[in-house]
Amino acid sequence: DCRQYTNRSCEECLQNVTCLWCASSRKCMEYPVRRILPPADLCELRSARWGVCWVNFEALIIAMSVVGGTLLIMLGVCCCCCCCKKKSKRQVLGRPDKDDERAAREREKRRVRQEERRAEMKSRHDEIRRKYGTV
Repeated sequence: DCRQYTNRSCEECLQNVTCLWCASSRKCMEYPVRRILPPADLCELRSARWGVCWVNFEALIIAMSVVGGTLLIMLGVCCCCCCCKKKSKRQVLGRPDKDDERAAREREKRRVRQEERRAEMKSRHDEIRRKYGTV
């Protein structure tokens, strides 16, 4: 039972991993496992200790937020770098990416249609010249 360590030391209380030490009231109590953080009426976050005596919950939350945010930013930067590197590697090796291939196909289709229109216009002009005898 954690209550037997009340008014003793934080180290004695936290030898049992199910215990929570409240530094302001010097109470040792069962950690409220149904909740992630201890409620304020039980113990303030800046006074609550769990696991080790030298870190309070407030500092732990701030530190974990900073570490988590830093990891997310680093992950995003790594993903961007990998994508850019992969794209530049394709261009260096002469391998076009999907967008380049699609654009090349579209350009080829337009060129073929333009040549067909030119040939059709030329044949029409030739017919008109023949009809009026200007050939």
